[in-house]
Amino acid sequence: MNNQIDSSIPVLTEVIYPSLNSDFQLEDASNQASLSQAKISEEQWQTLEQTIRENVLRQVLGRIDFVLEHRVRDSLADVLQTAVESLALEIRSGLHKTMEEVITRAVTQEITKAKISK
Repeated sequence: MNNQIDSSIPVLTEVIYPSLNSDFQLEDASNQASLSQAKISEEQWQTLEQTIRENVLRQVLGRIDFVLEHRVRDSLADVLQTAVESLALEIRSGLHKTMEEVITRAVTQEITKAKISK
C-alpha cells in the first residue's frame, strides 16, 4: 500500500473556499440567461409551447396504446376465465343429466326384456 499523499488532492478535514472569479462567472451566467429570456419573442414562445405539447402528446399516445392493450388483455382474460368455468359447469351438468337418462333407459329396457323372457 502506498502511504504517500498527493498534496493536490484535498482530504476530508480541509476546507476549500471558492475563488472570487467563480462568483463573477456565476453572476455573469445568470445575467446572460435573463437577457436571452428577454430576447425570446412571443411567437418563439408559442412555437416552443406548441412543440413541447406535440412531443408530450406523442409520448402519451404511444404509452396509452400499450397500457390500454395490457388492461384490455387482463380484463379479457378474467372474462374468458369466468366464461370457461361457467361453460364447463353447464357441460358437466348436461353430461350428468344425459348419462342419467341413458342409464335409466337402458335399465328400463333390460327390466322389460327380463319380464318378457319369464
